[in-house]
Amino acid sequence: MASSVVMSTDFGQSADQFKVPYEEQDPQEVTKIVKDLDAHATKGGKSRAKYSCRKTSYEVETSPTGIEIFSWKFQDQDYKRRDLPTYARGFFTTRKSDGSHEIVIRGYDKFFNNDEVNETKWDNILSRTRGPYELSLKENGCIIFISGLEDDTLLVCSKHSTGSRGASSAPTHANVGEQWLEKQLNALGKTKADLARDLRARNATAVAELCDDSFEEHILAYTGDLAGLYLHGINLNTPKFHTYPSPLVQNFATNWGFKKTGLIMMDDIKKVKDFLEECAETGAHEGRDVEGFVIRCQETYDPNRAAFHDWFFKYKFDEPYLMYRQWRECTKALIAGRNQRYKKHRKITEEYLNYAKKRLAKNPKLSKDYMQNHGIISLRNEFLAYKQMDGADAAKMEELLDNSPDVNNEVSKDVIIAPIATIGCGKTTVALALCSLFGWGHVQNDNITGKVRPPRFVRACINELTNGPAVFADRNNAQKHERKQLIKDCKDLNRNATVVALHFVHTEEKVEEVRRICRERVIARGDNHQTIQAATDQQKFIDVMDGFITRFEPVDPFNPPDSYFDSIIDLDPTAGSRANLDTVIKELHTRYPMLLPKMPNPVEMDVAIQEALDYKPELRHNIKSHTQRPRDKLPERGPQQPRKPRPVEFFAVGVPASDINSALEKAFKEIPTHQSRLYTQLKGTRRVQPQFHVTLMHRATSQQNPQLWDKYISLQKAEAEKTGRPDAQLGECDVLLERVVYDDRIMAIVVRLADADGTWQTTNKVAHITVGTRDDSVKPKESNDLLAAWLENGVGGNIHEVVFENKLQLKGNVHAVLSRGKEQYRP
Repeated sequence: MASSVVMSTDFGQSADQFKVPYEEQDPQEVTKIVKDLDAHATKGGKSRAKYSCRKTSYEVETSPTGIEIFSWKFQDQDYKRRDLPTYARGFFTTRKSDGSHEIVIRGYDKFFNNDEVNETKWDNILSRTRGPYELSLKENGCIIFISGLEDDTLLVCSKHSTGSRGASSAPTHANVGEQWLEKQLNALGKTKADLARDLRARNATAVAELCDDSFEEHILAYTGDLAGLYLHGINLNTPKFHTYPSPLVQNFATNWGFKKTGLIMMDDIKKVKDFLEECAETGAHEGRDVEGFVIRCQETYDPNRAAFHDWFFKYKFDEPYLMYRQWRECTKALIAGRNQRYKKHRKITEEYLNYAKKRLAKNPKLSKDYMQNHGIISLRNEFLAYKQMDGADAAKMEELLDNSPDVNNEVSKDVIIAPIATIGCGKTTVALALCSLFGWGHVQNDNITGKVRPPRFVRACINELTNGPAVFADRNNAQKHERKQLIKDCKDLNRNATVVALHFVHTEEKVEEVRRICRERVIARGDNHQTIQAATDQQKFIDVMDGFITRFEPVDPFNPPDSYFDSIIDLDPTAGSRANLDTVIKELHTRYPMLLPKMPNPVEMDVAIQEALDYKPELRHNIKSHTQRPRDKLPERGPQQPRKPRPVEFFAVGVPASDINSALEKAFKEIPTHQSRLYTQLKGTRRVQPQFHVTLMHRATSQQNPQLWDKYISLQKAEAEKTGRPDAQLGECDVLLERVVYDDRIMAIVVRLADADGTWQTTNKVAHITVGTRDDSVKPKESNDLLAAWLENGVGGNIHEVVFENKLQLKGNVHAVLSRGKEQYRP
């Protein structure tokens, strides 16, 4: 299909069918917006308000009357809010000679990539939009805005600025954009004042892309006849977003000497989707590498209730564009003497870097030019020619040659694990569980008091590495400047440090669910937190949590500072801590096998999470002395005494959680609502156990059954001597699920141990799996009381049962679970 769809830059008479949009500015409406922006404006772009914008004033250098304009810039994450006075990216105002406010530059409303936010998911695009669909190439340069002022001055701005850099002789993007305008207007025999009057008569801003490799290279090439200003939009200077149909933009480009972006017109959104997905396979169109497409259409949140409005979304190609960007960043790191970090296309990138090293060594000037964004594309193209392949083929080498995950067989210590999260995501629970399982260090930012906390927090983490191979740097790190400080200070203090990010992903479509679940968790925790006492001041903690979520900046692994993480592990903040712990351990085991050579068994992880959930921190900030002393002042340590082996707490048969959950869902699916109330409650409050096991025998009952206890201990010791692990798997035991028994407090599954040779027995009267408890006041061991009452009295009163229709037999693994003391936590 892609080969049959041709982009056009000449619509000729067909543009006549489109009506030129026009609307005058309403001075009162514009004044209201300016006042609203002014109320949220700060010099640094930060305020205590729900959102903030940066206000910058510029004197228009070419204006004979000395007109002053104001730029209004929001933080990127604020464009996802629902309460901004405008969503224009690129918004400039001025005061006219009569004193009234006027919009002089109006960029596009912020538009998002396909699947980036809820509105740009394909299901919503298919149901909420209408054509014609205008597909234009996403040119790879710098955006330039052009409009006319009341004194006939042609105003030329880049995204958020205009004019020169003051004392600096280096031209700005706006300067170069204006130079290109002069060149193209001179060729037509027209003046800047002519263009200014035309745009002012239209009450419009022309939107172009400055693509000129002689000034600044990006990823895609623009040299010779390809360089210049590509006109891709004309917007009305009104608060509400109104933009010209693309054929009219093309005609305007012809009349005023702009270059035209390629354009495809379609009426069927399904054909649009098919076309984009086919182009994405190669990352090219008509034989040219492109970054992607911008799709212009009309959208409404409800076609039956609300009017359609102008709306854009973008469809960016991952490859080869991302590979090219990775090569560029790696080359700059190579020239600067930094480590080259890359997570994809490893083999072809290694070959490219080896080629680049030789070229840079032969030509020192190339390094200087490269750091000034020149020679990027030529070096890349030379390598591809050397390899006799194009970008699409190079990007596909990853699939053909290397589908394995990143593995580092050298890292065994000096690992800093840093969450990127908001309050209530479960980062501290995961931290405590990791430290309990592996004896790693744990430094909480809340325990660092006084002034200059960020560098002291990092120093405390580095100092903690003297006690073990890894440390959990327990801080939210929700904003990029926090991550930048953390990574820089870690590397400055310890050049061998490996910094791993745990990214609790806050996607746009799930942010409200994240907000709700995290609130529920913190409310349930009450005053059990270092700094937030939800039971004491609930509204205060809600405001603090909302502030973190509003300011949260997602990880961008391809750009600094996040590209400087050695590894990034994505986690789901709406999932339970047990599930996230499992993900973290599996990823660390895979990526750093020398740091974490063996996986703990499921029962161990269950116990570690439960102890982490039971942990109650001191409300006052009690900082351990070693976390505050500079590393060079640490006291000398004597010979380390070997740790006393931890005793066995109990033996258990672990069973697959997915099979248990599936069986429960099926069992409760058909029964009346009033009988499934506890199960619904357990699921709704996340009180279903994350993992399941059948307890065989506790140390507390060893005196009553010494022979069985000694038997299990003997097996455990023999396996420990053989494997070097006291918690190694002891054997297998099938588990047959029979029925679910529950009251209004606790739920358990009655099981049978299907062990042919009778090696594994339970000391409980009824072999069972605890499903979950109503709240923390109900302990899992109360399953025994419930089942004792069920044995004696059967079903009735407050006791219910659901029998599994088809008895399910599961493969179970027998493990010893070791005792864990609270002293192993490092709060």
